[in-house]
Amino acid sequence: MSAPDRFAPLPVTDTPQERGDAARNRALLLDAARRLIAERGAGAVSTDDIAAAAGVGKGTLFRRFGSRAGLMVVLLDENEKAHQQAFMFGPPPLGPGAPPLERLIAYGRARLAFVHDHHALLSDAGRDPQTRFTGPSALHHTHVRVLLQSAGTTGDLDAQTTALSALLDADYVEHRLAEGATLDELGDAWETVAVKLCGR
Repeated sequence: MSAPDRFAPLPVTDTPQERGDAARNRALLLDAARRLIAERGAGAVSTDDIAAAAGVGKGTLFRRFGSRAGLMVVLLDENEKAHQQAFMFGPPPLGPGAPPLERLIAYGRARLAFVHDHHALLSDAGRDPQTRFTGPSALHHTHVRVLLQSAGTTGDLDAQTTALSALLDADYVEHRLAEGATLDELGDAWETVAVKLCGR
């Protein structure tokens, strides 16, 4: 079993057992947030809007999720877990069974599509250090780092992983797309950098 195959997916969220009223408020807030974001887009929805639509106080939102970014992470949960399953356990080249460089290239292209599809939520989640560098972010960093290492990359792997992963930043991706780049072109750029880091 190769190193990347040994990692189990990290939980995207860590939700403790909740009392009935707390669980109900949490569900109300999530439903309200999903509805408002679908109607207006994440950038046009405030925590006040969400709390009002859910019929609870704004303090309840912060008690349940810690921050606006924490709420965005929970909203991403199901889609993020499916994406994790694909690159951890799905068919090659994204999943195990392909050479590490091929997996790294496939991962970058798949992640770019995911980032574009979920830009608004990822952008919000990325603004808070409490959510930007934990949970799924940590898993993605580890995955890329292990693939670089397995492909024979030398030097400071954490720094190289961080540099390569910057190409997947939600706001950067949307900025490039707004400038006229395509997802295929961004994928080609990811592949070029990945190949160079792997010494090919």
